[in-house]
Amino acid sequence: MTTSTAPTWFSSPAEAARRLDAVGYLTDTPTATTAYLAGALEKPLLLEGPAGVGKTELAKAVARATGAELIRLQCYEGLDEARALYEWNYKKQLLRIQATNADQDWEQTHDDIFTDEFLLTRPLLTAIRRSEPTVLLIDEVDKTDVEVEGLLLEILSDFQVTIPELGTVEAVRRPFVILTSNASRELSEAVKRRCLYLHIAYPEAARETEIVRSHVPEISDRLAGQLVAMIGRLRELELKKAPSIAESVDWARTLVALQIGKLDDAAVTRTLGVVLKHHSDHERAIRELKLAR
Repeated sequence: MTTSTAPTWFSSPAEAARRLDAVGYLTDTPTATTAYLAGALEKPLLLEGPAGVGKTELAKAVARATGAELIRLQCYEGLDEARALYEWNYKKQLLRIQATNADQDWEQTHDDIFTDEFLLTRPLLTAIRRSEPTVLLIDEVDKTDVEVEGLLLEILSDFQVTIPELGTVEAVRRPFVILTSNASRELSEAVKRRCLYLHIAYPEAARETEIVRSHVPEISDRLAGQLVAMIGRLRELELKKAPSIAESVDWARTLVALQIGKLDDAAVTRTLGVVLKHHSDHERAIRELKLAR
């Protein structure tokens, strides 16, 4: 039976907010509460929202705040069990078979080559087997094929993995699991049932200004406010890729580095490449916001 020797990750929502703030992740009440509950209830946390709102960064912040190891499974189309869970080191097994005494029968050889020595663990199995505090980040799960969700169900339900040649591997210490999704496709209800859920949207202007100021303390309050207001206007346009929070911070660092004290049209046009990464987005922003080239 799976056991858990891990203490509660956070003692309360307030403590979660304080410790996450201390490592540079400014939270709101829903985020701090859900992070606390994910640890207290030992349930996976599904974070959904547009790209660039801090979903992945929350997993990193939990790891930093708790001193846990972060293990990341980056999802993509075509991801399979061998890349997500485990595979056998076939070359090493072949060398062992060739080196084995010819008098040894196949059953003995089989038992010899299907051991931990020949097992290549991937992120999911690695996280399950660790006895130390672990944050497992399953990033952009909506990019995987639907079939991969079946693999995740066993992990998220019982925190165990079945390896036919070795048997069932059960978690000694449950990891803090965070799944992120940009909502490019609907996840199955079976996966959602096993998770706590939190939708993260772009922060309000006041909170984003606070985030920018915390990361770039050299920037003035006035310039930070102008920057965040312009970011808000850009996000209202129909862009291929709206500016993320990280790009807001990068823009602030850029303005400080260039010693720009006022974000006028000329300054925006000059530095727009920091926040918009598609030529069509540049053209739309210049046209819609009536910026001088």
